[in-house]
Amino acid sequence: MSTLKIATWNINSVRLRAPQVADFAKMADPDVICLQEIKCRNEEFPVKAFAEMGYTHIHVTGQKGMHGVATVSRHPIEALPNGEVCSKAEARAQSVKIKGIEIQNYYIPAGGDEPDPEINPRFAHKLDFLERLEAYFTDRAKNPTPMVVVGDLNIAPYEHDVWSHKQLLKVVSHTPIETEGLERIRKAGGFIDAARALIPEPEKLYTWWSYRSKDFRASNRGRRLDHIWISEPLRDAALKGGREGYQIWDTCRDWEKPSDHAPVTLTLQL
Repeated sequence: MSTLKIATWNINSVRLRAPQVADFAKMADPDVICLQEIKCRNEEFPVKAFAEMGYTHIHVTGQKGMHGVATVSRHPIEALPNGEVCSKAEARAQSVKIKGIEIQNYYIPAGGDEPDPEINPRFAHKLDFLERLEAYFTDRAKNPTPMVVVGDLNIAPYEHDVWSHKQLLKVVSHTPIETEGLERIRKAGGFIDAARALIPEPEKLYTWWSYRSKDFRASNRGRRLDHIWISEPLRDAALKGGREGYQIWDTCRDWEKPSDHAPVTLTLQL
């Protein structure tokens, strides 16, 4: 039996935090790392640093100074066409194939502060992105394939994915219009939320903590914004290892000048 360990991490500037990725790679030993918010153009990606970590196969979808996603791997990467899911043509989506498995890497727009598309164009953009993604996966579901969807989806979908369901119902990332939209996408693609399949509610799960908290562990006002979904053909491979196969590496959030997101890993037993 072979395994494939996949990590997803909103790194919030890959050039600034490449050394932290190296530390994480030594600790978690993933085969594939999917990064979001890399904040660099393709030619600015620190290829040498990642090659030194053992990730010699690299696919970058970058943008100057903002957004951007990248996938690095120990195994060969086949680049696939990206879905047309962003109306602004921002670098927020990437599709690749590794060891016969399609991996979709997303950085969904955060949506700003006001959850009203009439007065907040950033929130309107987020809702449009969700609608496009639902249509894309509805079409893709007609021909099921081994697929993993990862990324900073910027939505904490369930009651126990936030520190206070009641207090965050009107806060962007946990409003009903967002959580219902994300659930439609998951169902449209026939995906399984690996985290909740392995660690059911009511156990709390968080992958993000605001920079505004001086001691994020003391306040622990987190949200589960970073996700790994798997398609039905990968159900057994994803769930065979039990809850030990899924991990939120929150120790990375303790490091000096960290990303506000923690990396998440899932091991597939193929």
